[in-house]
Amino acid sequence: MRILIVQNRMGIGDMVIFLPYIEAISKKFKVPVNLLVKENSKATEFLKENKNIDEIIYLDRGNQNKKGKHDGVLGSLKLIKDIKKYKFDKIFIFNSSIRFRLIAKLSGIKDIYQYPLFSKKNQHIINTAKEFIRKKLDLDINNDPTIITEEKLINNAKLKYDIDNNKLNILLGIGGSGPTKQIPSKTFINVVKKILKEKECKFFLATGQNENEQKILKEITNSEFSEKCIALDKLSINEILPIIKNCHIAICNDSSFSHLSSALGIKTIVLMADTPLIYGSYSTKMYPIIPVGEQTVNHNTRGKNKISSDEIFEKFKEIIL
Repeated sequence: MRILIVQNRMGIGDMVIFLPYIEAISKKFKVPVNLLVKENSKATEFLKENKNIDEIIYLDRGNQNKKGKHDGVLGSLKLIKDIKKYKFDKIFIFNSSIRFRLIAKLSGIKDIYQYPLFSKKNQHIINTAKEFIRKKLDLDINNDPTIITEEKLINNAKLKYDIDNNKLNILLGIGGSGPTKQIPSKTFINVVKKILKEKECKFFLATGQNENEQKILKEITNSEFSEKCIALDKLSINEILPIIKNCHIAICNDSSFSHLSSALGIKTIVLMADTPLIYGSYSTKMYPIIPVGEQTVNHNTRGKNKISSDEIFEKFKEIIL
C-alpha cells in the first residue's frame, strides 16, 4: 500500500505541528507514508530519521517574484503527472482545496480523505487536524510532535562545540520569519545577564541570514557576554539539531527554532509577539510569554517591544533553577 499526505502550509513550524497526525496515519496502516510539502518546510532537513516517512516530494509553488512548476492549470497537470508515477492507493489532504481534490482524482488515487471542501475560513490549525483524523481513522491524537536526531550526531556536536553537561547549555532562538516577531537584542542581553548571575552557561544563538536578524545577532555577540555565545547562523537545520539536543532549555522567538527545540524534547520558552498563541503553546514542552498588558496574542499584536526580560527570567527559574 502506498499513501500520500498533502500538507501544503508554509514553513517549518506548520510542518512540525502536523507530525503527530502524519505519524498516526503511518501507524494506522502499518506503512511509511510519502509527503507532498512546500520546499520552505525544510522537511528533508529534520525528518530524515523518521521511520514513518518514506519519501518527501516538494510542491513547487511560486511567489511574487517567481512562478513555480506547479502553479496554474499547466502546473496542476505537471503535478498530476508527478504524482501518478507513484501509483498511490490513498491520499490524505490536510486542506479544503477543490484543486487538490481534482488532482487526487485525476492522479488515479482511489481512496481520498480530505478536510471538508470550501471550509478554509477560520480553520483551527490543531483542532481541525485532530477532528479530521478522529472522523476518518477513529483516532484521538494528543501527543506532542517529535523529531529524532542520531545519537552519534549529538555526541559529535558535544565534542565539536565543547559542550559541558555540568554547565547550563541554552539555545537562544533570536531569529524570526518577519520583523514583528524579532524580539530586540536588549531583551535577550538582559536575560543572559540575569541567568549568568545564577549559573555558569553557554548560549547557542540560532538565527537566519537576513539583515535585521544579523543585526540582532551582532548586538548580542558584541556585548559583554560575547565569550559565552556561539553563533549558529552559518549552519544548516540538519547541523543545528544535534546542538539543540545538547541544550537544557531554549528561549526562542516564535520561529522555526521554537518548533524544532520543543519537538526535540527541549523545554522551550516561546516569546509570542505577533502570532496566534496556539503556535507557542501546542506542545507540553512550550512555555509561552506574551507582551506585557496583553491577555493573549494574535496577528497584528505587534508586541515585540513589550516582551519582558523579567518575565522570561522568572519562567526560566521556574523551569530550571
